[in-house]
Amino acid sequence: MHNYVQRSIERHQLPYYLKVFNRITDKPMGYIGNVSLDGLLLISQLPLLVDARFDMRLKIPGHETLHYIDFSATCHWCREDVTPGYFDSGFSLVAPPADYAQMVDALRHYFSFRPMAASA
Repeated sequence: MHNYVQRSIERHQLPYYLKVFNRITDKPMGYIGNVSLDGLLLISQLPLLVDARFDMRLKIPGHETLHYIDFSATCHWCREDVTPGYFDSGFSLVAPPADYAQMVDALRHYFSFRPMAASA
């Protein structure tokens, strides 16, 4: 008998976790390419201003409501992505909220590969 771990993020919700919005204008900024407790890599179609602080928002769908994770981050570098027409930018978070840390843990769990439990 196999033991399956319940995922914290359902597959159909993943695009919502990865898309980042400007909290002030509500316009999409790009997608998360990598994430950690204190930073993130953002993939965007426009280059972002280095040394600028951005107010960002993730919109997480719930069962009945939309949950927002609001945070601020500073862009430290920006360079062209390997895909033409896209840019990668490295950010550090300014005082990340607790729900951001929970999202990082959920994404780590979602993308981690674990050996399957041995059958008895």
